[in-house]
Amino acid sequence: MSVKELQAFNFRNLDSSKILLHEKLNFFIGDNGSGKSSLLESLFYLGHGKSFRSANVNSLINVANDSFVISVKTENDRQLGIKRTSVGETDIKINGVKHNKLSDLAKNLAVQVVTPESFKLFFGGPKERRKFVDLGLFHVKHSFPSNWKTFNRVLKQRNACLKARQNIEQYNYWTSEFCRLSEEIAAQRKEYIEHLREEFSTWLKLFLPNVEDDISIQYIQGWHSKKELSQVLLANKQKELEKGFSLFGAQKFDVRFLLNNLTLDQRLSRGQQKLFLLALTFAQTKLIEQGKRVKPILLIDDVGAELDVNSRAILADIDKYLDCQTIITAIDKVALEPMVPDNNNYNMFHVKHGKISAMSK
Repeated sequence: MSVKELQAFNFRNLDSSKILLHEKLNFFIGDNGSGKSSLLESLFYLGHGKSFRSANVNSLINVANDSFVISVKTENDRQLGIKRTSVGETDIKINGVKHNKLSDLAKNLAVQVVTPESFKLFFGGPKERRKFVDLGLFHVKHSFPSNWKTFNRVLKQRNACLKARQNIEQYNYWTSEFCRLSEEIAAQRKEYIEHLREEFSTWLKLFLPNVEDDISIQYIQGWHSKKELSQVLLANKQKELEKGFSLFGAQKFDVRFLLNNLTLDQRLSRGQQKLFLLALTFAQTKLIEQGKRVKPILLIDDVGAELDVNSRAILADIDKYLDCQTIITAIDKVALEPMVPDNNNYNMFHVKHGKISAMSK
């Protein structure tokens, strides 16, 4: 669901004043270091419980403070908030009621982001790609979060058995559960990738029409696709015992994006890669929208970088394709001109030294 009010207290350099957002389209303009990315980061943190810029939580807390608070009011007047302290304490509230799980916040906010850090999809290894796909699954396939949580508990138990090298009964039990859950999760991921592939082709036609037919998505389930996982584990039991952890299974899932069977960083320019990321993120946003669980929120940071005028002009019509709330940042108004709609159906803000003020349209 969209956010209509946002406040961030002691979060990086942001001023704590209330920001009133448009339900569809919002633009933020400001110099580098002004606080534009921090604004997006605060919304992302509320939806994910982590930053897309730093793993160090203390770096998110404004100097001379020992905690930060992020609070929003959604379009249906739900109040969501999170407080994080420098000693690692987390306080989550929904409509004034305390909650213990970050996933409770995530159920209310489906936040997608395209930033310079998003290039980790190409260079960050399978972990980043798994996170991207599983985020979509979290909002689209409602049984997935529970399956994934249970799987990770089983994986931990199975790894403990492998490391201890004893108690064959426990090993057999946890291996059986491990195989069952791996196969169930693999089936969910495979189905989701098929839907993503179909939706993705629509967006590639808009952003990268010249290479659309040559781009493919390769699904890697985490073990040999033509063998049962139980057979693979049996054949590699000694190797896993030597390593002390599971070498195959749903935790090894990967999805690769190829252009004529080569990785995209070998084929596409930096600008084309960003267009690819936009197409991929928009495809996932559309699937989340179709899931009808929450209205997605799309964050695009520094839109002028590496995008030509024609590419930015496509973003002006985003509301024709997606029912989502979009928040876009840029260094200056010139970079935004191709994207600003003629109907005034948007809000525009200026950011300077962490202070955010509304601009005339």
